[in-house]
Amino acid sequence: MLRVVTELVSSGERVTAIVNPASRHYDRIGELGATVMGARVISEALLRRAGIDADDDGTPSTARALVLLDTDDVHNVHTALTARDMDPELRIVVQMVNPRLSKQLNSLLGDCVVINGPSLAAPAFVSDALEDDELTWMELGGQRVVVGQADLIREPHLTVLADTTSSATPQLLPMASADPDGDIVLGAGVRTIWRSRDVRPAGWFMGLRDILDSRVRKIAAVMAFLVAAGTAVIHFVGGIDWWRAIYLAAGAVTSAGIEDNAFSDADPWVKVAAVVVQLTGIVLMALLTAVVVDSLIGARLSRIIGGVRGRPRNHVVVCGLGTVGARVLEILTERGVAVVGVDQDEDAPGIQVAHRLKIPVVIGDSSNEETLRSAGVQRCQSVLAITDGDITNLESAMVARDLNPDARITMRMFDHDLAQRVERRLGLGHSRSVSMLVAPAIAAAVANRRKQVTIPAGRRVLLLTEVTVEPGSVADGRRLGELNEAEGLRVLARQDRHGPWEWSPAAERPVTVGTRLAVAGTRAGLARLLMVTRAQRKSAAS
Repeated sequence: MLRVVTELVSSGERVTAIVNPASRHYDRIGELGATVMGARVISEALLRRAGIDADDDGTPSTARALVLLDTDDVHNVHTALTARDMDPELRIVVQMVNPRLSKQLNSLLGDCVVINGPSLAAPAFVSDALEDDELTWMELGGQRVVVGQADLIREPHLTVLADTTSSATPQLLPMASADPDGDIVLGAGVRTIWRSRDVRPAGWFMGLRDILDSRVRKIAAVMAFLVAAGTAVIHFVGGIDWWRAIYLAAGAVTSAGIEDNAFSDADPWVKVAAVVVQLTGIVLMALLTAVVVDSLIGARLSRIIGGVRGRPRNHVVVCGLGTVGARVLEILTERGVAVVGVDQDEDAPGIQVAHRLKIPVVIGDSSNEETLRSAGVQRCQSVLAITDGDITNLESAMVARDLNPDARITMRMFDHDLAQRVERRLGLGHSRSVSMLVAPAIAAAVANRRKQVTIPAGRRVLLLTEVTVEPGSVADGRRLGELNEAEGLRVLARQDRHGPWEWSPAAERPVTVGTRLAVAGTRAGLARLLMVTRAQRKSAAS
């Protein structure tokens, strides 16, 4: 909440914040200039006090927007429905964790903007891990799209944005191109450009190898030595053939039992040696049983189930499989990047995602050296320390740096001052805050500002954005083709009010009030579109 309030206040908004009195940011939010109301539960009466006080005669609320940032989706939905009943015209911005639930809110709440923090923040972490500065990711037309050179973007391309064959004067929004590989295009994904060694979840063989760890191998080596020594003594001293000698020695060492009269005629020292060997075997068998049981049902069982097969190289290690980590796993998999997940919570949201995508997971503390070694950090390309704790992320980054000085490390840190000092003093790589990545999007939604991405093409730029047709605008009632014929503009997708997005719509499709258009255009082309989609001002009567 602190980041969002900071962003809104800096944008000139008057903010009333409803904060739990136990929050560590309670006093700080008040210092920013916001009006603070302390409450543990949000009620209808509290919302009225905060400014959601529309009257039955149509008088709007004092507040023009409601932002809901609770980490519990159910509480957010409940509060949003309450606010909508109080004011049907209120603008509501909701931060949701569950993407499936968020898709249903628009139909329930009308003028509502749903912000999914993990979906907004995850691409930034992925870009840091892959150093893909040549690609620009964004949310446009109801889906996640990417802009880049044609040879990097997975086919089929959604549209060609620029023909850069002539670097001096690139052609923007061309209908065709002589050299497709030199185009800047818009697509839904990228080609697999990383060549990482395949990383597979550990199977039964790897689980068996973990059970037979160094402790088991040491005990087995001692027992094998005793069997070998006993076999030699029985064979040479007792004159017994080799196979029977092995049987007698193994029975003595493993306490499986031997013939009572096997050593009845042997020398006294042989009888004493047989007793000592058998007692030693009893102790060793007890130790072996304890070690195997510890490996099977002890703390290391989770690691056996979710280990890594083989020796992965040039992969990405994701430490922290919460909601952000889960989305990072999905994006990395879409990009064809080998990845290993690490989390100490077997019920973390990213664990199910990893199992669905067949991504190996190491269950354990990511700040522990043994855990990171199990994930192959010493041979990885990048490490993302994105747990919910700043200290855990810092410790994980420091251990990863010790194990692999060449790895690219990105940390998730909330404390901005700590992040700056860590980057400057320790040189542990980049740090990002999810709240700082999400806050600008929430502030833009409150102000109803258009999402706009600038794409450079030589010395020229293209703008990708979404525009809504307003009541009384020139565009109301026109065909889509009439707008698409304008120079420097291309309509990529359209959406009727509360309906699904339609990509590559037909030119005959109508444009009505509330129609939302996803477009690519030059500054001049976009300016002309805004003129015809905005409400026309009526001239005063003379």
